[in-house]
Amino acid sequence: MSKSLPYSMKDVHYDNAKFRQRSVSQVISQVLLTSNGKRDYLKCSTGKLLVLLMLGGLAYLVLTNKSAVHPVSDGIAKKDGSKEGENLMTHGSGKFRRFWRKPPRLPPRLSPDEIISRNRSIQESTKREEPEWVARQQKVKDAFIHAWSGYKAHAMGYDELMPLSHRGVNGLGGLGATIIDALDTAMIMGADEVIHEAGSWIEKHLPERIEGKGQVNLFETTIRLLGGLLSAYHLSGGSQGRIPEQKGPTPSIYLENAKNLADRLLTAFTASPSDIPYSDVVLRDKSAHPAPDGLSSTAEVATVQLEFNYLSYLTGDPKYSIEAMKVLQHIKTLPKVEGLVPIYISPQSGQFSGDNIRLGSRGDSYYEYLIKVWLQQKGTNFSYLYDMYVEAIKGVRHLLVRKSVPNGLVFVGELPYGKEGGFSPKMDHLVCFLPGTLALGATKGLTKERAMRENLLTFEDMENLKLAEDLAKTCVEIYSVTSTGLAPEIAYFNIEGNSEGGPGGGNKSSKYLNDIIIKPADRHNLLRPETVESLFFLYRITGDSKYREWGWQIFEAFEKYTKIDSGGYTSLDDVTVIPPQRRDKMETFFLGETLKYIYLLFGNSTTIPLDEYVFNTEAHPIPIISRSV
Repeated sequence: MSKSLPYSMKDVHYDNAKFRQRSVSQVISQVLLTSNGKRDYLKCSTGKLLVLLMLGGLAYLVLTNKSAVHPVSDGIAKKDGSKEGENLMTHGSGKFRRFWRKPPRLPPRLSPDEIISRNRSIQESTKREEPEWVARQQKVKDAFIHAWSGYKAHAMGYDELMPLSHRGVNGLGGLGATIIDALDTAMIMGADEVIHEAGSWIEKHLPERIEGKGQVNLFETTIRLLGGLLSAYHLSGGSQGRIPEQKGPTPSIYLENAKNLADRLLTAFTASPSDIPYSDVVLRDKSAHPAPDGLSSTAEVATVQLEFNYLSYLTGDPKYSIEAMKVLQHIKTLPKVEGLVPIYISPQSGQFSGDNIRLGSRGDSYYEYLIKVWLQQKGTNFSYLYDMYVEAIKGVRHLLVRKSVPNGLVFVGELPYGKEGGFSPKMDHLVCFLPGTLALGATKGLTKERAMRENLLTFEDMENLKLAEDLAKTCVEIYSVTSTGLAPEIAYFNIEGNSEGGPGGGNKSSKYLNDIIIKPADRHNLLRPETVESLFFLYRITGDSKYREWGWQIFEAFEKYTKIDSGGYTSLDDVTVIPPQRRDKMETFFLGETLKYIYLLFGNSTTIPLDEYVFNTEAHPIPIISRSV
């Protein structure tokens, strides 16, 4: 099967109004330089008068229509001082070979359909903004309070709640992960009681936990705990944060604990013989070691930079950023497959291991952090990250993007055995982070309308934004195809010439029942955030209210099938049957990511604006740094 992109720019609708403009110099040359005409006209006063009138008329037309002419360079986004496009202006003067000048290509414009759709969406959103979306946002806050109440009652101080068993469990090192992961969500929502309870626990108990606990995973501890502490520090007023009147301890408590934790996590970098850190750290010993198989996940080693960079910025100590950025600088030098990388890397050799390429588990956030770290450090010498991102997304489009049959859902598959091996039409729910990342990478956090108005989008940006919207629809349909309206952990797709067959999602009314296959081992739901994450980014960037409506549908399904009356929410074993069997686990990211993104999706775009913050891969907002650390 062809590995070319299943759709092209013809799917992106632009207002390509064609026009031709007569060149002044060409017309003058036609009139004045035709030998017979020249002599005849200039021999009489009438001829001279006609020439003057003609020249005056042409000058008037040029002056009054000057604003309608767009040079080709207007459609090219200039990057960080680049002068590309400055010399692409088309000039007609001095060219006499043609009477008509070829029209320039116009930069992207909103098509009539897009304008109508956008205006209708904005009008509908504005009409319902106050009564409906404020009420829906309150329901999300209520859900967060309900989740916290179950955790507080049965698992306070443990990493996670088992809501059916009414007890806690430590699976992330015993540092009270739910408390730290949920704290900045409570701050954003204004849940003062939760802020006080979580902050007080951190102040009283976290220091001794950091000093005394054993093995933790570098990646999970960085994104959930270090990221959560740094975000809480900022949002509580530290470093001139945005919410200075929060309940709880002074902001310095969060920063002190973040620094103490990071000093121990640094061992994963300094103990490794290469620039690739070990996967695991023993906190009390300040020691580190590799995973049992000796390998680290590519995504995990490349998804700690936002947090360590920000800590260096806050403390003035560059050691955190230096160690973390060595990883990306090293990966830059390694061979890739059209910008794509295998999911394993060796700390011993510093080389990739195996050929498995995917944007699901162990690969996903590598691509996410390329663009986010560049955005965080924009204006510094990290432009190579943007280049790596651009190359990788081209590789995704060429090698991994396909359409399903019979109804043409756009999805991202895998290359389990590399480029020369077979294509797998398998897509983890984790891949649903990609629509949001693509949208963010296209507009750099600006709204689509503003970016287009200011001619900041290239045609490649528009292609990526279109791909983002198509993939978001697919992610939502993976929810809609099931009986519960909740997504499985993994979905497969039927493609031309390779029909997987097998069971569907159980919703017989879904148009895509024959496009999506859900295998028995993949039917569980872990309360994951990736789809609502992308809906949040796409709503912020496009303003299209359908993303809010889709988010509301997902939230209602969570409420209906995962809510536990005694407190908390639970993951599910099988989303294709009703009633679904419950799994007895509330992941920390349900409070730290899923409910946070839904809450922000329903709220005002001035809360955590995308041109001022980047969200780490655990949804902890981190301020953009305007200078090198």
